[in-house]
Amino acid sequence: MKIEQLYTSCLAQGAYYIESNGEVAIIDPLRETHSYIDKANKNNAKIKYIFETHFHADFVSGHVDLAKKTGATIVFGPGAETTYDIHSAVDNEEFKLGDITIKALHTPGHTLESTTYLLIDQNGNNHAIFSGDTLFLGDVGRPDLAIKSDLTKEDLAAMLYDSLRHKIMTLADDVIVYPAHGAGSACGKNLSKETVGTIGDQKKTNYALREDMTKAEFVEEVLDGIAPPPQYFAKNAMLNKTGYDTFEAVLKTGNIALNPEDFEAMANHEEALVLDVRPQSDFIKGHIPNSIFIGLNGGFAPWVGALITDIKQPILLVVPEGKSQEAVTRLSRVGYDNTLGYLEGGIDAWVSAGKDIDTLESISAETFADRVKNGDVNILDVRKDGEYNSMHLENAQHFALDFINEQMSEVSKDKTYHIHCAGGYRSVIAASILKARGYHNLVDVAGGFGAIKKTDLPTTDFVCPSTL
Repeated sequence: MKIEQLYTSCLAQGAYYIESNGEVAIIDPLRETHSYIDKANKNNAKIKYIFETHFHADFVSGHVDLAKKTGATIVFGPGAETTYDIHSAVDNEEFKLGDITIKALHTPGHTLESTTYLLIDQNGNNHAIFSGDTLFLGDVGRPDLAIKSDLTKEDLAAMLYDSLRHKIMTLADDVIVYPAHGAGSACGKNLSKETVGTIGDQKKTNYALREDMTKAEFVEEVLDGIAPPPQYFAKNAMLNKTGYDTFEAVLKTGNIALNPEDFEAMANHEEALVLDVRPQSDFIKGHIPNSIFIGLNGGFAPWVGALITDIKQPILLVVPEGKSQEAVTRLSRVGYDNTLGYLEGGIDAWVSAGKDIDTLESISAETFADRVKNGDVNILDVRKDGEYNSMHLENAQHFALDFINEQMSEVSKDKTYHIHCAGGYRSVIAASILKARGYHNLVDVAGGFGAIKKTDLPTTDFVCPSTL
């Protein structure tokens, strides 16, 4: 028996390769499927099943493509409805894979069809669970994504409580837990950086598995502090239900080199968004006017999904040399399949063609501190709510990047704003979006709040209301 976790840090997502006696199961595969097929071929094994723990909202799964290429059966949990062929498992249904068995445990709560897959080894022992978004390490899945007119997030949270108590916590403490996500995913509130654990450890450390917890307490605590889901979640879930273009087709049409003239013409005629994915330091020094920065070196795909509201938006890329295929691939993972090409030769070619560039002023935390002390400075803190509430500068305006499209009216084009995040990535994203909307009096604070804290500027610490 072989179990391999294939973890993608940008999405904080874990897919799984399971092999026994020449047969393979893939759990929650990524959009690009070649790695699974190559791995099976190398081991002279055949992919028999593709198990989906639920309809993913935070990425486009590769199950449809993988099934077409291998003939494997796609398995979803009870009640799953799709426009393509699947096997909808019944609760406790068992699937033979070589010398082992995989049992489907219906665990609704995150979504109605959410299913945990229990791996029973060749000796008949419960070995591991692949818990999807039902159970994370340190947290559980958010129960607010599958709300219908007759079903509330409270109803789903109550279902999740029952699923955990009756299907998960009854398993032995030494059963391994392989979740679908780790820290950084928006599918939960406080996920651990660890990506493999045990049932016993989770019973000791996961707030949602406290033995003395009532259902009412569980519902209240699980729902407390959940931020609204990113706008692309519902769109990705729909793609996972209805199917999508093949990854190879998306790569073929998106990974096209364009000279500056064709790039500019396409940007104008196709109403394409120019997306600059280089490091923020390069964007600051020079970029195409009105382009948006979201760098490959950060949480690229989730930020694209959160901030580019039209999933069918035509996109033109400015990429580091040799990174065009990676950019198109990572866009496709969250359903942004309408990439038209990339700027061949990058910004150097753009400048050589005599075309205009724009820059962004960026200053050190020390220079920023001097400016604050010497005058009235408008400060935009673009970190998340929890980061801002934990500690922030006095007189800083909270302007969370997650909601920048909804709160644009809260800033003025007549004022100069100094923008910071935690480390310098998100502040440049925010500045690029503002610049594209006509806000040009912007200054980035390099190093973000991490650098600002080392100055002597006064901060405001969060005080828990219960201590007042």
